[in-house]
Amino acid sequence: MHFDYGISATMGARKRQEDAARVLPLAETNPATALIAVLADGMGGHAGGAVASDIACKTFVPEFASAHGSVTDRLHSALFSTNTAIATYVEADPTYSGMGATLIGALLDHQGLHWISVGDSLLYIVRGQQIALLNADHSLAPEIDRLAELGHISWSEALSDPRRHYLRSAITGDEIDLIDLPGTVFTLTPGDIIIIASDGLNTLDESEISAIVTGAPAATAAELAERLVHKVIEHAAPHQDNTTVVVIRTHAA
Repeated sequence: MHFDYGISATMGARKRQEDAARVLPLAETNPATALIAVLADGMGGHAGGAVASDIACKTFVPEFASAHGSVTDRLHSALFSTNTAIATYVEADPTYSGMGATLIGALLDHQGLHWISVGDSLLYIVRGQQIALLNADHSLAPEIDRLAELGHISWSEALSDPRRHYLRSAITGDEIDLIDLPGTVFTLTPGDIIIIASDGLNTLDESEISAIVTGAPAATAAELAERLVHKVIEHAAPHQDNTTVVVIRTHAA
């Protein structure tokens, strides 16, 4: 199995770009047979979010590449090295206190897909006509939705609750409250499309995302990333968040 990939981004209606993403082929082959991808969505106001996401991407990828042990151990080590790097930056310049980022780090290789995730960024798989969110959502949205499921509030109240996007976990240099790190690999098949995105992609519903990537079977991963971001821009949401999308396509060996 091998992979092609692409990255696309828009600032949306924000004044600065606080997302960052990076993909690195790990095997010296063309086409790539192993990739490490990372995406971070910064938070902290002013320049803090942009600094945090930049530190996350610049730290996570080389730390994973140089780590030893199982894939799970390497992902865990890279995450905590990234968290330490943010803590070190804030200690050197306390004006950045409170900055942080979400993070998804993913390895794709002959075994399949491995990931570690903190926050509310999105990890989707599109297989055939089906789309599924693979990683846990560490915002308040699942907790609020649970209240609606139990009948304590209405679905209208749940979906309009302004706290939905409050984060329960992020990398800030402090203790990380929630980490999504599956202990088993997710098996991939040729034709699968992996989407890693900041939560700005939530402007599109899942059926729309699936239709965009399945409606262009000959498109490269880079073209699909551009199509997704273009559709977000077309929606012209009045408070559109930064949106960064990494698309990875799987191909038969």
